[in-house]
Amino acid sequence: MTAATTGLNGGWLNAAILGAVEGITEFLPVSSTGHLIVAAHFLGENSEAAKLFEVVIQLGAILAVCWHYRLRLWQTARAVFRKGEPFPPLLTNLFVAFLPAAILGFAFYDFIKAHLFSPVTVGAALIVGGIVIIIAERKPRAARIDNMDMLRPRDALVIGLAQSLALFPGVSRAGATIIGAMLWGVSRRAATEFSFLLALPVMFAAAGYDLLRGYQLLDWDFAGEILCGFVVSFFCALLAVRALLAFVSRRDFTPFGYYRIVFGAIVLLAVIN
Repeated sequence: MTAATTGLNGGWLNAAILGAVEGITEFLPVSSTGHLIVAAHFLGENSEAAKLFEVVIQLGAILAVCWHYRLRLWQTARAVFRKGEPFPPLLTNLFVAFLPAAILGFAFYDFIKAHLFSPVTVGAALIVGGIVIIIAERKPRAARIDNMDMLRPRDALVIGLAQSLALFPGVSRAGATIIGAMLWGVSRRAATEFSFLLALPVMFAAAGYDLLRGYQLLDWDFAGEILCGFVVSFFCALLAVRALLAFVSRRDFTPFGYYRIVFGAIVLLAVIN
């Protein structure tokens, strides 16, 4: 980031705050993008380079999922190159689920960045998403898919289509993916775990594309702030992933729905006033 425009206004403190916001919210059904937009707005971090900083710290959250599922990912990678074994179904399903968001995101990237990234749109999306979560949880469906290994490409495509709704800031990628999968008959835990792994190709692609378009804004003068946000994001995301897996074994997502409604209303009231 250039010294004239992109050092974070609040320095390392804002870097740590934004890293914590990203890590805590990325894999919860509350919209990390929405929380980052709102947090950056109220912290005064609205420069183009500050937005790129938010992209970089997302990589810390991605790394947390890679670490949590490192054995599963390693076994899957080995199976790809092991002679005589079929191509891992998990990779096929992740690729199929990744396609809708990738195609639509690439097609509408400029429009989304230019017109939808604002506290008003985020607040409205948070409220609508919260209502959807509450309604979905009040009409539970019997799960016909109890674990990720039972998913078929058709199931993955449906989940991928649901995920594409999260291109609208504030919808929540995790929320759209998990609730969409549950409505399709996937168990809550399987939907949550598939959502975590599906985040890997989606977030790597999105972050990589943003970095390619804006890498010139990066400056080693702010490497410390970037590293701070990255590390905080990693550890907060790791805790959030483990906490959510423990949560879904005992509870449903209704509390997140109410949280979204309250937080969305606060955002709208704050912007209006």
